[in-house]
Amino acid sequence: MSDNLFRTKSIEQSIRDTEEPEHALSKSLSALDLTVFGVGVIIGTGIFVLTGKVAKETAGPATALAFVVAGVVCALAALCYAEFASTVPVAGSAYTFSYASLGEFPAWIIGWDLILELALGCAVVAVGWSGYVRSLMDTAGVGLPSALSGTHGGTFGFDLLAALLVLVLTGILVAGMKLSSRVTGIIVAVKVTVVLLVIIVGSLYITGSNYHPFIPPKQEVTGGGGLSAPLIQLMAGYTPSNFGVMGIFTAAAVVFFAFIGFDIVATAAEETKLPQRDVPRGILGSLFICTLLYVAVSVVVTGMEHYDKLSVDAPLADAFKSVGHPFWAGVISFGAAVGLTSVCMILLLGQTRVFFAMSRDGLLPRVFSKVHPSFRTPYRSTVLLGVVVAVVAGFTSIDVLAELVNIGTLFAFVVVALGVVILRRRRPDLPRAFRTPLVPLVPVLSVMASFWLMLNLPAETWVRFAIWMAIGVVLYFAYGRAHSRLGLSTARQQDAGTPNS
Repeated sequence: MSDNLFRTKSIEQSIRDTEEPEHALSKSLSALDLTVFGVGVIIGTGIFVLTGKVAKETAGPATALAFVVAGVVCALAALCYAEFASTVPVAGSAYTFSYASLGEFPAWIIGWDLILELALGCAVVAVGWSGYVRSLMDTAGVGLPSALSGTHGGTFGFDLLAALLVLVLTGILVAGMKLSSRVTGIIVAVKVTVVLLVIIVGSLYITGSNYHPFIPPKQEVTGGGGLSAPLIQLMAGYTPSNFGVMGIFTAAAVVFFAFIGFDIVATAAEETKLPQRDVPRGILGSLFICTLLYVAVSVVVTGMEHYDKLSVDAPLADAFKSVGHPFWAGVISFGAAVGLTSVCMILLLGQTRVFFAMSRDGLLPRVFSKVHPSFRTPYRSTVLLGVVVAVVAGFTSIDVLAELVNIGTLFAFVVVALGVVILRRRRPDLPRAFRTPLVPLVPVLSVMASFWLMLNLPAETWVRFAIWMAIGVVLYFAYGRAHSRLGLSTARQQDAGTPNS
């Protein structure tokens, strides 16, 4: 039985599956398209909110260094993703990589994890987008009934704007990847322009004394209790500290989540013209650009207003108000609303490609791996997941769901890093257009860094994650294992090779 659970799908077979006419996706993306996708999903509200929040509560002006540390941690994972994506240019990202290196059951687990991560991420982002748009509508004197404005403060409601956003983006994804990349390109151009304007204008109002002290004195943090406490605190009694040198690393654990999304670039590998070359460029290029923007924004916001006076809810917008320029606060809100649109679409894109890959392998019903005869997109899985996410977004309020997105992403990072080492040993003969440097050192460092951040998440997040994984295990043994194309193919080969069978 263990052999069946850990049977691997060869790289050659994975690539052959992409050539089946009814399951073949259109190849239309370039390195620029992938870089735009990466920037589009990474830059969201984090750049407008998280920078100031962390500066005020955790690291002060040294928040810029925290972004550098977080960027290095992400780069370790990105190098591993880049090697896999250039070696296995197939839809599915970490799921497909795991199937080739770790085996079918681990691949199912990571695929099930990615479905949760991307679905919840898309729903939460849609709800956040709805909040920004409602705020802009209120400013213009146009309001929505409370019953159609979502669930707030225990009051039940349906978030109409969030659901409509997901459904519109679903239609765009069904219509084709080239259209999706064009829409994303326009959105990314708008929000990057807003970010650059904020950096340029904000730099004119920097006061040098606001950077002193650059690394504020260390402050001990009193740890919480129960399931709300970080898992590492319950295990070892360790509690992180704010400010000081260690505060930079505490801040890095927080701002790390502003980088989540570069891995989604790998899900589009099968729809890329030259995936072996362009996917690594898209992954590493988008990560580099976003790190520069995050560092620049953190330098500006801590220079405009002293870190201990920054607000928590909208620090960057309020920093402009503090220097007498409320107009730019409105520009920031507009940029955040526009930016979240592309984040939502690319999260939905990533989820549909993972679902499509699992369906094509038979681990989910094969009917969902049919591609549209004209658009060459997995329209059935896209419509199904779009409707589900729209309903979830309509009835979901933003709270602890975001933490499930974080733990799911970090778990995927760990699996991909391990997979690079394993596949190097099992298939050293494979052509690798991009090779992760210093193997196994870089993958091991990636695993350690990702696992450390997972330990800093609340214990209750681990409990919810375990429950979702348990549901996935039940589904695998109830359906996936028996319908696996790899398993059925192996069984036929064994029967054909059995004498007198």
